[in-house]
Amino acid sequence: MADITDTGTDEAVSRPRKSSWTYIGPGIVVAATGVGAGDLVATLIAGSKFGYTLMWAAVIGCVVKISLAEATGRWHLATGRTLFEGWRSLGRWTTVYFAVYVLVWGFVYGATAMSSSALPIVALFPDGPGLKTWAVITGLIGLVFVWFNQYAVFERVMTVLIGVMFVVVMYVAIRVAPDLGASFAGLAPVLPDGSLLYTLGLIGGVGGTITMAAYGYWVNAKGWTNTGWMKVMRLDNRVAYITTGLFVVAMLIIGAELLHSSQIALTKGDRGLIDLGTILEDRFGATTAKLFLVGFFATSFSSLIGVWHGVSLMFADFVERIRKDRVGVAADETKRTTEEVASGERERSVPFRAYLLWLTFPPISLLFLDEPFGLVVVYGVLGAFFMPFLALTLVWLLNSSRTPKEWRNGILSNVMLSAAGLLFVVLCVQQVRDIPW
Repeated sequence: MADITDTGTDEAVSRPRKSSWTYIGPGIVVAATGVGAGDLVATLIAGSKFGYTLMWAAVIGCVVKISLAEATGRWHLATGRTLFEGWRSLGRWTTVYFAVYVLVWGFVYGATAMSSSALPIVALFPDGPGLKTWAVITGLIGLVFVWFNQYAVFERVMTVLIGVMFVVVMYVAIRVAPDLGASFAGLAPVLPDGSLLYTLGLIGGVGGTITMAAYGYWVNAKGWTNTGWMKVMRLDNRVAYITTGLFVVAMLIIGAELLHSSQIALTKGDRGLIDLGTILEDRFGATTAKLFLVGFFATSFSSLIGVWHGVSLMFADFVERIRKDRVGVAADETKRTTEEVASGERERSVPFRAYLLWLTFPPISLLFLDEPFGLVVVYGVLGAFFMPFLALTLVWLLNSSRTPKEWRNGILSNVMLSAAGLLFVVLCVQQVRDIPW
């Protein structure tokens, strides 16, 4: 399947003969993880308010995400260093930011992910345990699954979950009988009154979280550790975000057809999908509604285990890099960090498993207590700043001598990443303004 090719850096690498659909995997993982229930509700609400008019924004959002994930994967493959190593080379301020972010974000997100996964189960089995009990159960299942399985098994399960998501969402979109003429008309850039923030949210929101930064780690965990895999990574990435784009388009169709014409409002956040399940039952019967709830669960639980795995890999890398710096081991005096991830060492490490525990057990307290006000504020601010941080540091890293000249940004990459950075800055300002200070 592979031959040995000289990279020009005194390093022989295993290079696939060509990009192939059989290699695809990390992209599926990042797509399944990045699209959560809250994202789908936000898209539904955009469709319910503006019909098909903002379809073009979903397409642009897909292109933006392809550019960001490609840049992340290219950094890992071209340099042999992880993204956190790149951030650390920009100054210690990045370490401080990441440390605070990953701890506070993980604490609050853990409770959010468990609740989101429990909601459809409670709707499917109303006579069973309550929401909090199911939330704890889903969190523990995620913990055990990621603790005892490495990337290969994790990827297969994520592929099944995204398959369920895809089939269910497409089925529902077809059942509501989309207006194809209006769909194509929605590809023309138009901004109706009051649609600016919804448009920016569609472009920047769906599939845009810390899991985009984790993409490079999943690329390495797949065994792709050098530039020989660049074409494969790019194909994999495009498939991921084209799939994400199809999700967004399908949910816009559902919002436009089921909600827009009837002026039905959904609850914001994950509970909006429970509202949609009720509407589907009234319109198409109990079977379609239950099928939708199964898809809702696949969407939420794939995000849960995706974060449990991907962000734990990033945290393990963070701890290992700090440890090496403290004992005075330079990065170029150790084996390539990307190879450590590929070998599975990080998935068996103490920091990886410690962060798994952090994502699972402390957040359970938030399920039974009101979230502390100050914590919500810090979480909101840190979360709002992460995507601008990711986009703009990638511009910095991929235009500097830290990246081999052949793999630095071209004009298109710089335009897309800079545009993404500016977009996320605008969204960041809006999110900060919306925080209940």
